[in-house]
Amino acid sequence: MAQTTKHHADQVQATVAHGSAATSTVVASWRRSSNFHRLDPAECNLPRRLSQAEFELARQQIEPLVRAAQSNLDRLFLAVGGVGCCVLLADRNGVPVDRRGAVSDDETFRTWGLWTGTVWSEECEGTNGIGTCLAEQRALTVHRDQHFYARNTLLSCTSAPIYDHEGRLAAALDVSSCRADLTEGFVNLIAVAVSDAARRIEMENFRLAFPNARFLFAPDINRGGGGLIAVDADDLVVGATRSARLALGVTRDFLKKPLPAADLLGGASTPARDLDQAERVAVQRALARSGGNVSAAAEALGISRATLHRKLRRLDLNRAH
Repeated sequence: MAQTTKHHADQVQATVAHGSAATSTVVASWRRSSNFHRLDPAECNLPRRLSQAEFELARQQIEPLVRAAQSNLDRLFLAVGGVGCCVLLADRNGVPVDRRGAVSDDETFRTWGLWTGTVWSEECEGTNGIGTCLAEQRALTVHRDQHFYARNTLLSCTSAPIYDHEGRLAAALDVSSCRADLTEGFVNLIAVAVSDAARRIEMENFRLAFPNARFLFAPDINRGGGGLIAVDADDLVVGATRSARLALGVTRDFLKKPLPAADLLGGASTPARDLDQAERVAVQRALARSGGNVSAAAEALGISRATLHRKLRRLDLNRAH
Protein backbone atom coordinates (compact mmCIF):
# COMPACT_ATOMS: atom_id res chain seq x y z
CA MET A 1 0.00 0.00 0.00
CA ALA A 2 2.82 2.40 0.88
CA GLN A 3 4.45 1.73 -2.48
CA THR A 4 1.16 2.34 -4.29
CA THR A 5 0.67 5.58 -2.39
CA LYS A 6 4.16 6.77 -3.25
CA HIS A 7 3.71 5.86 -6.93
CA HIS A 8 0.42 7.78 -7.17
CA ALA A 9 1.84 10.78 -5.29
CA ASP A 10 4.87 10.85 -7.60
CA GLN A 11 2.61 10.67 -10.66
CA VAL A 12 0.42 13.54 -9.41
CA GLN A 13 3.41 15.74 -8.57
CA ALA A 14 5.09 15.06 -11.92
CA THR A 15 1.87 15.82 -13.81
CA VAL A 16 1.30 19.01 -11.83
CA ALA A 17 4.82 20.12 -12.69
CA HIS A 18 4.61 19.34 -16.41
CA GLY A 19 0.97 18.70 -17.42
CA SER A 20 -1.26 21.09 -19.33
CA ALA A 21 -4.16 22.20 -17.16
CA ALA A 22 -5.87 23.76 -20.16
CA THR A 23 -6.52 20.38 -21.79
CA SER A 24 -7.53 18.32 -18.76
CA THR A 25 -10.08 18.91 -16.01
CA VAL A 26 -8.25 16.41 -13.81
CA VAL A 27 -4.85 18.05 -14.24
CA ALA A 28 -6.35 21.49 -13.62
CA SER A 29 -7.87 20.15 -10.40
CA TRP A 30 -4.62 18.44 -9.38
CA ARG A 31 -2.86 21.78 -9.82
CA ARG A 32 -5.42 23.60 -7.70
CA SER A 33 -5.15 20.89 -5.05
CA SER A 34 -1.36 21.06 -4.95
CA ASN A 35 -0.52 24.68 -5.68
CA PHE A 36 -3.53 26.57 -4.34
CA HIS A 37 -4.84 24.32 -1.54
CA ARG A 38 -1.35 23.08 -0.60
CA LEU A 39 -2.42 19.44 -0.27
CA ASP A 40 -0.08 16.43 -0.31
CA PRO A 41 -1.32 13.48 -2.45
CA ALA A 42 0.38 11.02 -0.08
CA GLU A 43 -1.49 12.30 3.01
CA CYS A 44 -3.44 9.47 4.63
CA ASN A 45 -5.89 11.10 7.05
CA LEU A 46 -9.58 10.37 6.45
CA PRO A 47 -11.92 13.18 5.36
CA ARG A 48 -12.76 15.73 8.05
CA ARG A 49 -16.08 15.18 9.77
CA LEU A 50 -18.28 18.00 11.01
CA SER A 51 -19.44 18.12 14.60
CA GLN A 52 -23.10 17.28 15.17
CA ALA A 53 -23.91 20.97 15.65
CA GLU A 54 -22.05 21.93 12.47
CA PHE A 55 -23.83 19.21 10.51
CA GLU A 56 -27.28 20.19 11.78
CA LEU A 57 -26.62 23.80 10.73
CA ALA A 58 -25.42 22.70 7.28
CA ARG A 59 -28.50 20.51 6.85
CA GLN A 60 -30.83 23.27 8.03
CA GLN A 61 -29.44 25.74 5.49
CA ILE A 62 -30.26 23.42 2.58
CA GLU A 63 -33.38 21.78 4.01
CA PRO A 64 -35.86 23.00 1.34
CA LEU A 65 -33.76 21.47 -1.41
CA VAL A 66 -33.30 18.27 0.59
CA ARG A 67 -37.08 17.93 0.86
CA ALA A 68 -37.46 18.54 -2.86
CA ALA A 69 -34.85 15.88 -3.61
CA GLN A 70 -36.29 12.94 -1.65
CA SER A 71 -38.18 11.09 -4.38
CA ASN A 72 -35.35 11.51 -6.88
CA LEU A 73 -32.74 10.30 -4.40
CA ASP A 74 -34.88 7.21 -3.85
CA ARG A 75 -35.31 6.66 -7.58
CA LEU A 76 -31.60 7.08 -8.28
CA PHE A 77 -30.66 4.67 -5.51
CA LEU A 78 -33.05 2.06 -6.90
CA ALA A 79 -31.12 2.29 -10.17
CA VAL A 80 -27.58 2.04 -8.75
CA GLY A 81 -27.79 0.69 -5.21
CA GLY A 82 -27.90 -2.94 -6.25
CA VAL A 83 -24.42 -2.78 -7.81
CA GLY A 84 -22.61 -1.43 -4.77
CA CYS A 85 -23.09 2.31 -5.20
CA CYS A 86 -24.23 4.91 -2.71
CA VAL A 87 -26.03 8.18 -3.46
CA LEU A 88 -24.97 11.42 -1.77
CA LEU A 89 -26.52 14.88 -1.79
CA ALA A 90 -23.89 17.41 -0.74
CA ASP A 91 -24.27 21.12 -0.02
CA ARG A 92 -22.33 23.84 -1.82
CA ASN A 93 -19.45 23.33 0.63
CA GLY A 94 -19.05 19.68 -0.32
CA VAL A 95 -20.69 18.25 2.81
CA PRO A 96 -23.11 15.34 2.20
CA VAL A 97 -26.35 16.18 4.02
CA ASP A 98 -28.42 13.22 2.79
CA ARG A 99 -27.51 9.74 1.65
CA ARG A 100 -28.84 6.48 0.24
CA GLY A 101 -26.95 3.20 0.57
CA ALA A 102 -27.46 -0.52 1.05
CA VAL A 103 -27.13 -1.63 4.68
CA SER A 104 -24.69 -4.34 3.59
CA ASP A 105 -22.37 -1.67 2.14
CA ASP A 106 -22.69 0.87 4.95
CA GLU A 107 -19.59 -0.13 6.88
CA THR A 108 -17.43 0.05 3.76
CA PHE A 109 -18.70 3.47 2.74
CA ARG A 110 -18.46 4.81 6.30
CA THR A 111 -14.82 3.69 6.38
CA TRP A 112 -14.13 5.61 3.17
CA GLY A 113 -15.84 8.71 4.52
CA LEU A 114 -18.70 8.51 2.01
CA TRP A 115 -21.16 9.51 4.70
CA THR A 116 -23.20 12.47 5.83
CA GLY A 117 -21.25 15.12 7.70
CA THR A 118 -17.88 14.52 6.05
CA VAL A 119 -16.21 17.27 4.02
CA TRP A 120 -15.54 16.49 0.34
CA SER A 121 -14.71 19.98 -0.89
CA GLU A 122 -11.78 20.20 -3.29
CA GLU A 123 -10.07 22.46 -0.76
CA CYS A 124 -10.06 19.64 1.81
CA GLU A 125 -10.00 16.45 -0.29
CA GLY A 126 -8.33 17.55 -3.49
CA THR A 127 -9.65 16.19 -6.78
CA ASN A 128 -12.83 14.17 -6.12
CA GLY A 129 -16.29 13.87 -7.61
CA ILE A 130 -18.20 16.17 -5.26
CA GLY A 131 -15.52 18.79 -4.67
CA THR A 132 -14.35 19.09 -8.27
CA CYS A 133 -17.93 19.14 -9.57
CA LEU A 134 -18.60 22.12 -7.30
CA ALA A 135 -15.34 23.82 -8.28
CA GLU A 136 -15.94 23.32 -12.01
CA GLN A 137 -19.73 23.77 -11.74
CA ARG A 138 -20.38 20.97 -14.20
CA ALA A 139 -21.14 17.26 -14.25
CA LEU A 140 -18.09 14.99 -14.21
CA THR A 141 -16.66 11.65 -13.14
CA VAL A 142 -13.47 11.24 -11.12
CA HIS A 143 -12.51 7.60 -11.62
CA ARG A 144 -10.10 5.81 -9.32
CA ASP A 145 -6.54 7.14 -9.86
CA GLN A 146 -7.86 10.45 -11.15
CA HIS A 147 -8.38 11.35 -7.48
CA PHE A 148 -5.73 13.59 -5.95
CA TYR A 149 -5.22 11.66 -2.73
CA ALA A 150 -3.74 8.18 -3.13
CA ARG A 151 -6.07 6.93 -0.38
CA ASN A 152 -9.07 7.69 -2.63
CA THR A 153 -7.87 5.90 -5.75
CA LEU A 154 -10.15 2.90 -5.23
CA LEU A 155 -13.21 5.15 -5.56
CA SER A 156 -15.21 6.07 -8.63
CA CYS A 157 -17.37 9.17 -8.14
CA THR A 158 -19.85 10.71 -10.59
CA SER A 159 -21.37 14.07 -9.69
CA ALA A 160 -23.60 16.80 -11.13
CA PRO A 161 -24.23 20.32 -9.80
CA ILE A 162 -27.65 21.44 -8.61
CA TYR A 163 -28.75 25.09 -8.78
CA ASP A 164 -31.40 26.70 -6.61
CA HIS A 165 -34.50 28.63 -7.69
CA GLU A 166 -32.43 31.79 -8.14
CA GLY A 167 -29.84 30.12 -10.36
CA ARG A 168 -27.15 29.89 -7.68
CA LEU A 169 -24.97 26.82 -7.14
CA ALA A 170 -26.59 25.04 -4.20
CA ALA A 171 -25.51 21.40 -4.10
CA ALA A 172 -23.95 18.42 -5.82
CA LEU A 173 -25.55 15.04 -6.46
CA ASP A 174 -23.08 12.16 -6.37
CA VAL A 175 -23.01 8.42 -6.98
CA SER A 176 -19.89 6.75 -5.59
CA SER A 177 -18.56 3.20 -5.76
CA CYS A 178 -15.47 1.43 -4.48
CA ARG A 179 -15.97 -1.71 -6.57
CA ALA A 180 -12.99 -2.73 -8.66
CA ASP A 181 -15.20 -4.28 -11.37
CA LEU A 182 -17.08 -1.07 -12.22
CA THR A 183 -16.88 -0.89 -16.01
CA GLU A 184 -16.54 2.24 -18.11
CA GLY A 185 -19.87 1.52 -19.77
CA PHE A 186 -21.67 1.38 -16.45
CA VAL A 187 -19.92 4.56 -15.29
CA ASN A 188 -21.31 6.27 -18.39
CA LEU A 189 -24.83 5.07 -17.55
CA ILE A 190 -24.42 6.37 -14.00
CA ALA A 191 -23.35 9.75 -15.37
CA VAL A 192 -26.55 10.04 -17.41
CA ALA A 193 -28.70 8.98 -14.45
CA VAL A 194 -27.00 11.45 -12.08
CA SER A 195 -27.37 14.40 -14.48
CA ASP A 196 -31.02 13.58 -15.14
CA ALA A 197 -31.75 13.28 -11.42
CA ALA A 198 -29.99 16.58 -10.68
CA ARG A 199 -32.15 18.40 -13.24
CA ARG A 200 -35.33 16.82 -11.83
CA ILE A 201 -34.35 17.93 -8.34
CA GLU A 202 -33.80 21.47 -9.64
CA MET A 203 -37.23 21.45 -11.28
CA GLU A 204 -39.00 20.17 -8.16
CA ASN A 205 -37.20 22.65 -5.92
CA PHE A 206 -38.14 25.45 -8.34
CA ARG A 207 -41.82 24.47 -8.31
CA LEU A 208 -41.87 24.41 -4.51
CA ALA A 209 -40.24 27.85 -4.38
CA PHE A 210 -43.11 29.34 -6.42
CA PRO A 211 -46.19 27.48 -5.16
CA ASN A 212 -48.73 29.92 -6.66
CA ALA A 213 -47.12 30.35 -10.08
CA ARG A 214 -47.76 28.84 -13.49
CA PHE A 215 -44.77 27.31 -15.23
CA LEU A 216 -43.65 27.65 -18.83
CA PHE A 217 -40.89 25.73 -20.56
CA ALA A 218 -38.02 27.85 -21.84
CA PRO A 219 -36.42 27.08 -25.23
CA ASP A 220 -34.03 24.13 -25.27
CA ILE A 221 -30.34 24.94 -25.84
CA ASN A 222 -27.52 22.51 -26.54
CA ARG A 223 -29.86 19.60 -25.75
CA GLY A 224 -29.46 20.48 -22.11
CA GLY A 225 -33.09 21.31 -21.44
CA GLY A 226 -34.51 24.79 -21.49
CA GLY A 227 -35.69 24.80 -17.89
CA LEU A 228 -38.73 26.51 -16.41
CA ILE A 229 -40.09 30.04 -16.11
CA ALA A 230 -42.48 30.91 -13.27
CA VAL A 231 -45.21 33.47 -14.04
CA ASP A 232 -47.82 35.01 -11.76
CA ALA A 233 -51.55 35.50 -12.35
CA ASP A 234 -50.81 38.53 -14.53
CA ASP A 235 -48.37 36.55 -16.71
CA LEU A 236 -45.43 38.48 -15.30
CA VAL A 237 -42.19 36.54 -14.84
CA VAL A 238 -41.35 35.96 -11.18
CA GLY A 239 -38.60 33.37 -11.54
CA ALA A 240 -36.49 31.25 -13.87
CA THR A 241 -34.30 28.19 -13.42
CA ARG A 242 -30.61 28.48 -14.24
CA SER A 243 -31.00 26.66 -17.55
CA ALA A 244 -33.86 29.01 -18.51
CA ARG A 245 -31.69 32.00 -17.58
CA LEU A 246 -28.91 30.69 -19.81
CA ALA A 247 -31.30 29.96 -22.67
CA LEU A 248 -32.87 33.42 -22.54
CA GLY A 249 -29.93 35.54 -21.40
CA VAL A 250 -31.63 36.44 -18.12
CA THR A 251 -29.60 37.90 -15.25
CA ARG A 252 -30.60 38.13 -11.60
CA ASP A 253 -31.07 41.91 -11.88
CA PHE A 254 -33.21 41.36 -14.97
CA LEU A 255 -35.86 39.64 -12.86
CA LYS A 256 -36.02 42.36 -10.20
CA LYS A 257 -38.56 44.34 -12.25
CA PRO A 258 -41.90 43.08 -13.67
CA LEU A 259 -41.60 41.55 -17.13
CA PRO A 260 -44.36 40.02 -19.29
CA ALA A 261 -43.66 36.39 -20.12
CA ALA A 262 -44.41 37.07 -23.80
CA ASP A 263 -41.65 39.69 -23.90
CA LEU A 264 -39.12 37.33 -22.34
CA LEU A 265 -40.01 34.54 -24.73
CA GLY A 266 -39.58 36.80 -27.75
CA GLY A 267 -43.17 37.53 -28.74
CA ALA A 268 -43.68 40.91 -30.43
CA SER A 269 -46.32 42.83 -28.50
CA THR A 270 -47.84 46.27 -27.96
CA PRO A 271 -50.15 47.52 -25.18
CA ALA A 272 -53.09 47.57 -27.61
CA ARG A 273 -52.39 44.03 -28.73
CA ASP A 274 -52.02 42.91 -25.12
CA LEU A 275 -55.43 44.40 -24.33
CA ASP A 276 -57.03 42.65 -27.29
CA GLN A 277 -55.40 39.39 -26.26
CA ALA A 278 -56.62 39.73 -22.69
CA GLU A 279 -60.15 40.41 -23.95
CA ARG A 280 -59.95 37.47 -26.33
CA VAL A 281 -58.89 35.17 -23.49
CA ALA A 282 -61.72 36.38 -21.25
CA VAL A 283 -64.31 35.87 -24.00
CA GLN A 284 -62.95 32.44 -24.93
CA ARG A 285 -63.06 31.30 -21.31
CA ALA A 286 -66.63 32.53 -20.82
CA LEU A 287 -67.76 30.74 -23.97
CA ALA A 288 -65.96 27.54 -22.99
CA ARG A 289 -67.55 27.57 -19.53
CA SER A 290 -71.01 28.15 -20.99
CA GLY A 291 -70.60 25.40 -23.58
CA GLY A 292 -70.71 27.94 -26.41
CA ASN A 293 -73.93 29.57 -25.26
CA VAL A 294 -73.52 33.28 -26.09
CA SER A 295 -76.33 34.45 -23.81
CA ALA A 296 -74.88 32.63 -20.81
CA ALA A 297 -71.36 33.82 -21.65
CA ALA A 298 -72.56 37.43 -21.93
CA GLU A 299 -74.28 37.16 -18.55
CA ALA A 300 -71.11 35.76 -16.98
CA LEU A 301 -69.09 38.64 -18.44
CA GLY A 302 -71.61 41.21 -17.24
CA ILE A 303 -72.36 42.54 -20.75
CA SER A 304 -75.31 42.33 -23.13
CA ARG A 305 -75.71 39.62 -25.73
CA ALA A 306 -75.43 42.26 -28.50
CA THR A 307 -72.17 43.61 -27.02
CA LEU A 308 -70.70 40.12 -26.90
CA HIS A 309 -71.69 39.55 -30.55
CA ARG A 310 -69.84 42.74 -31.50
CA LYS A 311 -66.79 41.55 -29.61
CA LEU A 312 -66.96 38.18 -31.33
CA ARG A 313 -66.93 39.87 -34.72
CA ARG A 314 -64.14 42.27 -33.80
CA LEU A 315 -61.99 39.52 -32.32
CA ASP A 316 -62.83 37.20 -35.26
CA LEU A 317 -64.27 34.55 -32.94
CA ASN A 318 -66.96 32.40 -34.50
CA ARG A 319 -68.99 30.42 -31.98
CA ALA A 320 -72.16 28.37 -32.43
CA HIS A 321 -75.02 29.46 -30.22
